[in-house]
Amino acid sequence: MPEGLNVIFAGTPEFAGSSLQALLDSPHHVRAAYTQPDRPAGRGRKLKASPVKELALTHEIPVLQPKTLRNVEAQAELATFDADVMIVVAYGLILPAAMLATPRMGCLNVHASLLPRWRGAAPIQRAILAGDAETGVTLMQMDEGLDTGDMLLKARTSIGFDDTAQTLHDRLATLGAQALLDTLHGLQNDALRPEPQDDTQSTYAAKLDKAEARIDWQQPAAELARLVRAFNPWPVAHTPYQGQNLRIWLADAIGGGSDTLPGTVVAEGRDGIDVVCGDDLLRITRLQLPGGRPIDAADYLNAHSLLGKRLGTA
Repeated sequence: MPEGLNVIFAGTPEFAGSSLQALLDSPHHVRAAYTQPDRPAGRGRKLKASPVKELALTHEIPVLQPKTLRNVEAQAELATFDADVMIVVAYGLILPAAMLATPRMGCLNVHASLLPRWRGAAPIQRAILAGDAETGVTLMQMDEGLDTGDMLLKARTSIGFDDTAQTLHDRLATLGAQALLDTLHGLQNDALRPEPQDDTQSTYAAKLDKAEARIDWQQPAAELARLVRAFNPWPVAHTPYQGQNLRIWLADAIGGGSDTLPGTVVAEGRDGIDVVCGDDLLRITRLQLPGGRPIDAADYLNAHSLLGKRLGTA
């Protein structure tokens, strides 16, 4: 059986932490972890370490946080680790050609989509928004393009009708960690063959914009239900109402219609709050008032009523 590889890891968010933990639990040797510089977070805006940094320090792994990788010093530093392979998972910095070529086996990326569909920054959310029936993770040999490298391995999962970006994120993080170990095993045993991507089938997963999360009640309920799920937990779908901004955390499309204007609440009860859309109704089941915490619609209705009111107006 092949010995463990000398690995450099590069990643930043919680999603990347799952792959790093898998490497730490494996026979492979993590020589260093690259991650984004600490960022201000919380109400106090104190600097906060990334999940990858926290995990690496717990295991006494050297942590590097360069602001750029485009200078000679950063590239020379990577070479000192004499790595077999570099694993990149949601790192956030572009690796220049010199760094891609430094590890003996190059750089591998764990990407949260079935490439070439959803190249880019927000593949999980875009898959939900588009109504995709399935998604997955792709292990890719990195090149200088944006998620354009040859594919080594894919792992698939269906997208459930109740999946949010958070639940899908968590499932794909676990799937990606296992797929990473399978890929390294396959490469060590010469069992994988790189497959070029078909650029004609590619789609782009643009970075999320808060403005996208505002609900347009003229849209069909099915589309709005996907929007709610895709933007949970960030930036969270929202709608103006009487000078406030109601945040919608969970909602379902249900059959039915009304002659009243889109955005009008036509029913409310233990099952939720039913709102007229461009087509069918959206049943809100979890929401949040400004300054409050997310609560079930039934709890909200204990102290409030929206029946006959119109959402989406200031």
